[in-house]
Amino acid sequence: MPTTPATAARPVAIKIDADTKERVKRLADARNRTPHWLMREAIREYVDREEKREAFRQSAIRAWDDYRAHGAHVTQAEADAWLAKLEAGKDVEPPECHA
Repeated sequence: MPTTPATAARPVAIKIDADTKERVKRLADARNRTPHWLMREAIREYVDREEKREAFRQSAIRAWDDYRAHGAHVTQAEADAWLAKLEAGKDVEPPECHA
């Protein structure tokens, strides 16, 4: 049995209502693209965005777990002062964490 490369496109069927289908067609026509291209691009952009959102969420969970385990933190005043310096164009290191 021949193998399919991992990057080969494979057909997938989705069901959308008639109104959405017509809206996709109108937009695709306006962009001189096919509805198929528009839907593929929309899915790719959605997945890219959601992967980044999930990575951010996982990072926040790890940071929260680390804080609960060790208590290392900076105060709001310390963070505000650091951010104000960055906003003013100064290249400064973040404040030291403390328990």
